[in-house]
Amino acid sequence: MSTAGEVSPFFHSVGSDSPSRPRQKFCGVFCPVEGSSEAKTLDFDALSACRGRSAGGRVIDRQSDISQPRKVEIRESTGKEALQNLDDKRSDRLLIKGAKIVNDDQSFCADIYMEDGVIKQIGENLIVPGGVKTIDAHGRMLMPGGIDVHTRFQMPDRGMTSADDFYQGTKAALAGGTTMIIDHVVPEPGVSLMSAFEQWREWADSKSCCDYSLHIDITEWHRGIQEEMETLVKDHGVNSFLVYLAYKDIFQLTDAQVYEVFSVIRDLGAIAQVHAENGDIVAEEQRRILEQGITGPEGHVLSHPEEVEAEAVNRAVTVANQTNCPLYVTKVMSKSAADVIAQARKKGTVVYGEPITASLGTDGSHYWSKNWAKAAAYVTSPPLSPDPATPDYLNSLLSCGDLQVTGSAHCPFNTAQRAVGKDDFTLIPEGVNGTEERMSIIWDKCVVTGKMDENQFVAVTSTNAAKIFNLYPRKGRIAVGSDADLVLWDPDVTKIISAKSHNSAVEYNIFEGLEVRGGPLVVISQGKIVLEEGALHATEGSGRFVARKPFPDYVYKRIKARSKLAELRGVPRGLYDGPVCEVSVTPKTMTPVSSAKTSPAKQPNQPVRNLHQSGFSLSGAQIDDNIPRRNTQRIVAPPGGRANITSLG
Repeated sequence: MSTAGEVSPFFHSVGSDSPSRPRQKFCGVFCPVEGSSEAKTLDFDALSACRGRSAGGRVIDRQSDISQPRKVEIRESTGKEALQNLDDKRSDRLLIKGAKIVNDDQSFCADIYMEDGVIKQIGENLIVPGGVKTIDAHGRMLMPGGIDVHTRFQMPDRGMTSADDFYQGTKAALAGGTTMIIDHVVPEPGVSLMSAFEQWREWADSKSCCDYSLHIDITEWHRGIQEEMETLVKDHGVNSFLVYLAYKDIFQLTDAQVYEVFSVIRDLGAIAQVHAENGDIVAEEQRRILEQGITGPEGHVLSHPEEVEAEAVNRAVTVANQTNCPLYVTKVMSKSAADVIAQARKKGTVVYGEPITASLGTDGSHYWSKNWAKAAAYVTSPPLSPDPATPDYLNSLLSCGDLQVTGSAHCPFNTAQRAVGKDDFTLIPEGVNGTEERMSIIWDKCVVTGKMDENQFVAVTSTNAAKIFNLYPRKGRIAVGSDADLVLWDPDVTKIISAKSHNSAVEYNIFEGLEVRGGPLVVISQGKIVLEEGALHATEGSGRFVARKPFPDYVYKRIKARSKLAELRGVPRGLYDGPVCEVSVTPKTMTPVSSAKTSPAKQPNQPVRNLHQSGFSLSGAQIDDNIPRRNTQRIVAPPGGRANITSLG
């Protein structure tokens, strides 16, 4: 008898040649079906239009393909193709095969070919030239590169500079899937907007690893500033300006000044941004809390209550409505501030809200940490909310469209720099990390939880920002003619965020120990692979300044429509020819603050006696002792009628 695994001679004479090769009937005879005895399981992902097919078109459906997704493969050109590309070791020609292309409005499966940093073809069976580097995506999601609309790299502060310069900061951004940043130019007092803009351009051009653009912060207001704003918009590709309602006596503008600035911004076709906190209340609260002996980082959040952010947002919305200017609220950190934006949008206001990585990923409970350095690492303005439910609430509003854009406000300082405020929380340099973690945290908090889908994810991390700031469709979309800034995204990869592995230069990470799901497999910037298998290939100074034109359609179509409806018209009527009373107008004089402490000797010689003040005194001379007093008289009928003032009944 044959042992297991041996084949009886009988079976060799059977048409199948072997029991391990079952037969199928074909043209009246039996013939073997190759591989039909191998253990198989249907893989519906592999049977999809854009996944699991080999070059020959055979479906790859083995059990191993289900338990372990196929690894993304990157192939260099070989043979004749390599000979055609000898002079360029890093080919500018790149082909991605079998990708699931994800835009903000649709997802579809296709191949994509890019050359010279621009997408040239999208489709199937593309005809491409030689010298092409190929990426086999195996159905992975391919998205537009992220746009971080709020960074503050290389930020000067009282002689110090934030820990991440434009090289370190953009390198961290690329590691997280962000391929463009928009940084804030902050002119020092007395420095012109143009001088500050040119300084930032010089820093960024020499160090940035990815494309960038610039917002301009308005830190003071006069007619010369208006002329510079016009020059920046018309000649230098700037279309966004930020005003501060906070930082009293440093950057804060009055409501009247904000009204003027918004009017100028509207006429220029730009976007008005606002840092929304009530600076006057914050200043008073800081003084009060310091007087109570509270000097640690917890004093920062105590002196910036949530109400002062919500009040300032509401005030900014009111001014924007009155001037018909589009408003963009940066750093939305609290529930109440987000609610103000959501309600304003429901009433038709053209306003956009920007939560940041920190407000979406963590809370302000860390301000009370016993570790001073850890607590100080979270100091930013507006502060993180102590309410632990705030991140989930903001993620929900982001998912439903009440908040539209995400930034990072990345501006970390190291512990030694923050220690400047070890005895006074108002002196701690402000800023947190977040540019590297932004996209993974949003994916984990919103997509993994089912709050949004992959298309909404693309919208809030890239496309909406591109539309608002007039970068679309060059940025924020995968389409022929768009920039080849792309991210091959893995929705299942998990990562524990840690300062030990991040690309920032600071020793603390405010998301330390947070496990997130979803991250970039391959990042492509300007048509070149800058991240693969966790390895960064960033080139210092390769980033380009991207100019932005005014009057973005996405924003100003509504502004123009509102302008037509808001035209003021007087009421036609005849001239009034009746009597007119003559009045004397007394000019209003400003009373100095110190007037309350003015001595009585400086008062008029014959003051009018205040009858509401008592003339009774236990001792001492009175100011009106020289005025003769009337004899005491009994009041028979006091004002208001006779009443028994001694009873309550």
